[in-house]
Amino acid sequence: MWTTPAESLLLGESTAIQAVREQLKSAAATDAPVLITGESGTGKDLAARALHELSQRGRHSMVKVNCPAIPSQLFESELFGYESGAFTGAKIAKPGKFETACHGTLFLDEIGELDIALQAKLLRVLQDFKVVRLGSVEERPVDIRLICGTNRNLESEVQAGTFRSDLFYRINVLNIKMPSLRARAGDVPILMNHFIAIYSDQFGQRPKPLSSSAMQILEKYSWPGNLRELENLAKRYVVLGGEEHILSSLREPANGEVLPMDTADINTPLRIQTKRAVQTLERRIIFDVLRAHKWNRRSTARSLDISYRALLYKIKEAGLPSIRNSRGPAKLSQSDKHEGICQ
Repeated sequence: MWTTPAESLLLGESTAIQAVREQLKSAAATDAPVLITGESGTGKDLAARALHELSQRGRHSMVKVNCPAIPSQLFESELFGYESGAFTGAKIAKPGKFETACHGTLFLDEIGELDIALQAKLLRVLQDFKVVRLGSVEERPVDIRLICGTNRNLESEVQAGTFRSDLFYRINVLNIKMPSLRARAGDVPILMNHFIAIYSDQFGQRPKPLSSSAMQILEKYSWPGNLRELENLAKRYVVLGGEEHILSSLREPANGEVLPMDTADINTPLRIQTKRAVQTLERRIIFDVLRAHKWNRRSTARSLDISYRALLYKIKEAGLPSIRNSRGPAKLSQSDKHEGICQ
């Protein structure tokens, strides 16, 4: 039986999600590196959490690293740690993410965003699972289960020379592909009701159950933002109430374009409609600029004159697809085995 606390994050009865759950169970029996792939918003981080909790390492920590969010100049200090005096401001020694995750799981999310130079530094550690803190020459063994996530096609990236082949083969021992929400449309009512229940409790609201006709519309929608978009829609329904507030925002895009809402709602206050229109316009602008820059997020952020982190946040909140399509479609479980490691 699927009993991990992460089950609420991987709900559904579709064949696609059941297959993922079986793959996670099988992978949890080993310590082999796992690469979780899939579109943005499909729940790769949730699958990583479930895999961690199902494994024998579940009693230890899982440390998540959002690779794009770490500036390149801080990559080594964040992941490998540093000693006192290693650089200006390093007053005390600090362990990195590898050491923090020792005996547990390290999840490197969006690993496909790493620059080639940073990939080489990461590979050196993954070859023998030993880290050297900045300002030190001492090698520190680390015992971790490595899970990586990406919404990119890393095989295509390898062929294009933007991702190291040796790193790819190091992390891609077991592969789990998260299905898009449109590939499991039958799970939409289950997930929608689940999120509505969560935010009803959180916000102290009790909205009416969605009608069967509304659910049918949601099931037929393509969900470009996948689970993240569905969750945001459920949250909006709980806060605003009324099916018209969520159904009117669903406009099927033509050829991948994001279309603005083109009709006014005579029953909705102006401030709400104005806010919704601004959000829709911002979503369209970001989408168009991303496409113009062939889905290069850093170039897009510079073009829009916003920080890279701010762009990632806006992409996530808008439920926009974030992949770029320009290039085409031995276990350590016993305490005596840990001796001398992560000390």
